[in-house]
Amino acid sequence: MSGKIRANIKPGIKVKVVKKEDQRTGKLTDGIVKDLLTKSPKHPHGIKVRLEDGTVGRVQEIIKE
Repeated sequence: MSGKIRANIKPGIKVKVVKKEDQRTGKLTDGIVKDLLTKSPKHPHGIKVRLEDGTVGRVQEIIKE
């Protein structure tokens, strides 16, 4: 599933995000979604979320379990 569509992302799911400072390198951080920060239904760079550990980033991948 795409991390660019808000409807695909719900609190509690596991995702990989790219943090602002890692955008150049593309380093991904994984975690559990706590809050959705992007209000629009789509975003070309990924929906911005806050993870349970406080990390903020844009969803690049949704991890299926």
